Amino acid sequence: MPRGQKPPTQRQLRVGEELRHIIANIIERGEIRDPDLAGRAITVTEVRISPDLKNATVFVVPLGGGEVEKVVKGLKRARSFIRHEVARQVDLRIAPDLFFQADTSFDEASHIDALLRSPQVRRDLGANDDMRGAEVVDGEDDGE
Repeated sequence: MPRGQKPPTQRQLRVGEELRHIIANIIERGEIRDPDLAGRAITVTEVRISPDLKNATVFVVPLGGGEVEKVVKGLKRARSFIRHEVARQVDLRIAPDLFFQADTSFDEASHIDALLRSPQVRRDLGANDDMRGAEVVDGEDDGE
């Protein structure tokens, strides 16, 4: 978490999760008539809501990957419809303004996994494990 920012409150987390379910349901029903979204399975991975509950960032990723930008553009065009549907289904004083963003956390996780599986890192980790084993063996010999 960046310095100076407070973690989300319990209410923010609860409202964000409720919005995630509602938005995912709206997209799943297929009521959005946009050519970039037609026939696409879209996953809503997270909704982060501001402390005043007036703005919500919706993180999405198309199932199976690919053409993330087209999906985000389509959702941005359908933003007012989705917001109207959210307002009907959620019990908040003001329906939050929705901002759609591509979720890159899966790409970052894949990149880190690939780095950890690289030969250089495996070699370094293997050398580190060998040294730990030697320390334990030496420590056992000293105790006897």
